[in-house]
Amino acid sequence: MAGDTGTIRAALIQMAMSDDPAANLETAVVRLREAAAGGATVACLPELYRTPYFCQSEDPRAFDLAEPVPGPTTNALAALAREHRMVVVAPLFERRAPGLYHNSAVVIERDGSLAGLYRKMHIPDDPGYYEKYYFAPGDLGFRCFDTSAGRIGVLICWDQWFPEAARLVALQGADLVLVPTAIGWHPRERQTLGDAQVDAWITVQRGHAIANGIYWAAVNRIGHERPAPGHEGLQFWGSTFACDPHGIMLARAPADAGAVLLVDADRRRVEAIRRAWPFLRDRRVDAAAPLAARWLGPDCGSTAPSVPTP
Repeated sequence: MAGDTGTIRAALIQMAMSDDPAANLETAVVRLREAAAGGATVACLPELYRTPYFCQSEDPRAFDLAEPVPGPTTNALAALAREHRMVVVAPLFERRAPGLYHNSAVVIERDGSLAGLYRKMHIPDDPGYYEKYYFAPGDLGFRCFDTSAGRIGVLICWDQWFPEAARLVALQGADLVLVPTAIGWHPRERQTLGDAQVDAWITVQRGHAIANGIYWAAVNRIGHERPAPGHEGLQFWGSTFACDPHGIMLARAPADAGAVLLVDADRRRVEAIRRAWPFLRDRRVDAAAPLAARWLGPDCGSTAPSVPTP
């Protein structure tokens, strides 16, 4: 068991999505079996992997793609997790109740049981990413899960840009943070901004790994997806990657091909690096209450929330 050796072997599955949810699930199962054959103790799929990224437009028919938890996806992947004795992080479009939906990820234990559920907290609303139409914000908080593979933090896509999310998961003892993602270029921007956007995406997440002394992995999709004929769509940039607590790149997938990346996260290295760079020790928690404000402005002394008594 990974918990016995101190090492988590994580499989990061990068794939393209078709219009057929059943075919996408089958592709995921094939890739998960490949991960298990490589010795993975935990495997992670991309955000909303069962379908094309339908949030490029606002279409009420897309709600028919949602499913409950537990449901078809969790049942299928629970059987696979049990067969291969591997923890699986499976994103899905969660139907919580009629008219109430979330962008979620389930954590399935290696015995097929449900270890936990995370609901995406930060919901974007930008051209091509109209997620507020579909998803209610998560109400479970930023979460970390004890699994047989190790203590795993889970965030989803837009969450990955926010240092508060990374810190709150790290403070719960995560050894490794897995981030299912669906991020890409607007085709007109790729030529002028493409490299800079990918570099920013990787850099901010490497920064989270360094500032918190944790292993970090982002799992993206690939392919040019158009919501309708003639629509420019989005070109998903792949580049799934993992880095260590020093921000050192452990593996990176190409921008345009499927991949199963296998990376080892040594939990003893987390301890060693945090001893050398004791960011958690030196945090001024007594002065951090103003972070709860939406904005401070120049008169921060009068607008900041009061600091609670320790």
